Amino acid sequence: MRIFHVATEADWHRGRREGSYTTSTLGRTLAEEGFIHASRSDQWEGVLTRFYSDVAEPLVLLEIDTDLLDVPVTEEPPAPGVSETFPHVHGAIPVTAVVDVRPLR
Repeated sequence: MRIFHVATEADWHRGRREGSYTTSTLGRTLAEEGFIHASRSDQWEGVLTRFYSDVAEPLVLLEIDTDLLDVPVTEEPPAPGVSETFPHVHGAIPVTAVVDVRPLR
């Protein structure tokens, strides 16, 4: 299965240098959040619009092959009271699991 994650270009470059990606969402790390926020193909554009519209730095879309992950991925609501579920990656994403990187905006 393929899932997607909107990232700053700087966070992605840091992950590439370190060998794994550990930013959960804008301004929050995996250690702080407990998982990495991701989206299905029909969700990432809404995430980009809702949470990244005021971000001035370059953004990229990471396409992640879940078969290449060695950590669990669960479908969960992103916050209490939200009914829509999103994929959550419960651990670092090895850069080898990122099969495509597309610039956004």
